[in-house]
Amino acid sequence: MQIRVINPNTTAAMTAKIGRAAQAVAAPGTQIVAVNPASGPVSIESHFDEAVSAIGVADEVRRGEAEGADGYVIACFGDPGLLAARELARGPVVGIAEAAFHMATMIATHFSVVTTLGRTCVIAEHLLHAYGFERHCRRVRAAEIPVLDLEDPASGAYTRIVEECLRARDEDGVGAIVLGCGGMADLASAIGRDIGIPVVEGVTAAVKLAESLVALKLGTSKHGDLALPLPKPFTGMFAHYSA
Repeated sequence: MQIRVINPNTTAAMTAKIGRAAQAVAAPGTQIVAVNPASGPVSIESHFDEAVSAIGVADEVRRGEAEGADGYVIACFGDPGLLAARELARGPVVGIAEAAFHMATMIATHFSVVTTLGRTCVIAEHLLHAYGFERHCRRVRAAEIPVLDLEDPASGAYTRIVEECLRARDEDGVGAIVLGCGGMADLASAIGRDIGIPVVEGVTAAVKLAESLVALKLGTSKHGDLALPLPKPFTGMFAHYSA
């Protein structure tokens, strides 16, 4: 089986890290193809960044359909373009926030989310409401670190994330932490050891859910709103979508 893991930003080093984390948990025989769009933001830290990155996600799903991908993971915690990607894909498409929330509820009655910048907390809060997990999440917290600091070992990002996770554990009364950024894909095990409670990371959770759906032969429904988009002309820079 081939799972296409899409990093919606354009930072290749982060894509490689995400790919390694995904492959580390993949079942024998699962091929992980980690990709990022050629155009778009280098990091996703706002509603605007998400809106732009959704086009790149759609393009990568279209490529995946042409190249025989069996399933997809959208490796940004805002799950940008998730429903549009499901319209385009016949196999399952799993967003890392949705996957992490599901997994966390299976191991704890309540969890808190620890993400990067405070301005992005509302994005996670909107998703918790949309997916029906707001009663399970005690709080969305920010370590106040730019996403690209996760790529710099000298930035001190890891220490700040651990400190915020400890505050969540001690102040929020939760049994698990959800890491709120795809760039944290390699940190869950170490943080879990440091704070002593389970830490759920969305990339790896989404890979396992995507594998399960493919193994169960459950693709995205093509009945109703997730049917393939209606063919129509597109103009200007989007004219290639007309085909």
